[in-house]
Amino acid sequence: MEYLPVCLKLTDAPVLLVGGGVIATRKARLLLRAGASLTVVAPDITQELESLLDQNGGTWHETEYRESHLNGKQLVVAATPEKRVNERVYLHACAQAIQVNVVDAPQLCTFIFPSIVDRDPLVVAITSSGRSPVLARILRRNIEALLPAAYGELARFAGRFRENVKAKLPADSARRLFWEKMLEGTVAEQVFAGRLQDAETQLLDHLEGVERCSGEVYLVGAGPGDPDLLTFKAARLLQCADVVLYDRLVSQEVVDMARRDAERIYVGKRRADHSVAQQDINQLLVDLAMEGKRVVRLKGGDPFIFGRGGEEIELLARQGIPFQVVPGVTAANGAACYAGIPLTHRDYAQSVRFVAGYLKGDKVEHDWASLQSDSETLVFYMGLMGLRVICEQLQAHGRAADTPVALIEQGTRMTQRVLTGTLESIVGIVERERPAAPTLIIVGPVVKLHATLSWFGQTAGSER
Repeated sequence: MEYLPVCLKLTDAPVLLVGGGVIATRKARLLLRAGASLTVVAPDITQELESLLDQNGGTWHETEYRESHLNGKQLVVAATPEKRVNERVYLHACAQAIQVNVVDAPQLCTFIFPSIVDRDPLVVAITSSGRSPVLARILRRNIEALLPAAYGELARFAGRFRENVKAKLPADSARRLFWEKMLEGTVAEQVFAGRLQDAETQLLDHLEGVERCSGEVYLVGAGPGDPDLLTFKAARLLQCADVVLYDRLVSQEVVDMARRDAERIYVGKRRADHSVAQQDINQLLVDLAMEGKRVVRLKGGDPFIFGRGGEEIELLARQGIPFQVVPGVTAANGAACYAGIPLTHRDYAQSVRFVAGYLKGDKVEHDWASLQSDSETLVFYMGLMGLRVICEQLQAHGRAADTPVALIEQGTRMTQRVLTGTLESIVGIVERERPAAPTLIIVGPVVKLHATLSWFGQTAGSER
C-alpha cells in the first residue's frame, strides 16, 4: 500500500493553492467544500475560481509564487502548467514539513486527492495511488449509482443516537449487530422517505427491546422491460426486500435483481386468466407486512399509470401499514423512445393522451369525439384485443383513415418489434403478424418519424 487513506479536517485550516487555471479551480472546489481557509497565488485565475474565493472568503495574490507564500500554511497544492514552478513548490514544502500535492505528478506528492463520492457526512474515497485517475473516476461513478443521496441524512440520523446506543449496549458485538439491523432495515427506509420521527420511534423501541410490526410495502415501478431503466431507488429496495410480488409485465431480468434469498411470488394476470385475484393481492400485501416483512410489489411500467397501484395501497392505508411508491418509466415513454417515436413534436403533436385500451368488463368505451385532435398523440394501453373497435370508432368520429398508427410489441426488450400502418390498414397487418401482449398502440402523425428515428429492435410487417 503506497498511500495510507486518511481524512483531513481542514475547517479554517490555512491552505495554499499555487495556480489559477481549470485544474486549480477543481481543487479549489474540494478544498473550500472541506472548509479550508484558501489562499491562491497566480498571475491570473479563472472567473469561477474568483467567484469561489469571493463566496467563501478566500484570498488571491495576483503574483508569481515565492517560498514566503508557504509561511503559516498547513497544506499546499501546486496546479500550474510550469514544471519548474511545481518542483520548487514541492521542494520548499518538504523543507518546511508541509504536506504537498503536485497535480498529475505522483512523484512530487506527499498526499494525493482521491476520487470522492460525497454524501456528507458520509464520504467514500477511491484512489489508484496515482496510477490511473480515470479508472478511479469510473469506480466512483459506479459507486455513486449504489449510494442514494439520502445516505448522508442516514449518517446524520445515526450520529444523533450514537451515544444513547453506546450507553445501552456497551458490548461492541451487540452494538454492531444493533446498528446493522437499524441501518439495513425499515428504520433506514423511514429516513430515506423523510419520515424522521417514525424512524426515531422505531429505533428507540428496538433499543428498549420493544418488538413491533416493522413491515413495510414498496410499490415499485419496474419499467417497460429493460432492466437498465430501473431507478436507483427501485434497485436498492429490491436488494433489501424479504418478499417480491411480481406480475407478467415485469421482465425476468428485473425480477432477478432482487436479493437472492428473497421469496418471489408470481401474481400475474392476463386477460380472462388471473393467477391471483386483485383483492387477494391486496390482502397478501397486508398479511406479509403484518408479519414484519419488507415487501416489494413490482408493477410493469409505472404503478400509477394503468397499474392499479392506487387500488393496491388503499387497503394498506386503511390498515395503517407504512408504504412507499417508487415511480417507474411508464410503457408509453419507454416503448415510444425505443421505437424512435417522439410522443410530442413541434411539427406534429403538441400534447399526448394515455388511454386505456379496454375498461372494466372488457368493453372499449370512450368519449371518442374528444380524441379527434390531429395535434394530439394517442397512446392506448392494453388495446390489442380492442384494436378493431379503436380504429373503427376513431374513424367514425372524424380521424382520417390514413392517420399513422404504430404497435410496439415487447417495448424496450431485446424482442421488441414495431408494426406500422394506418387506422385503415393496421388491423390487417396485426392479423398477419400476430403480435402478442404486452403491445402498445400509438396513433398520430408522430408515427411518421419512426422510419427515420428508429434505433432499437426490429420493424416488421409495416406498410411499404
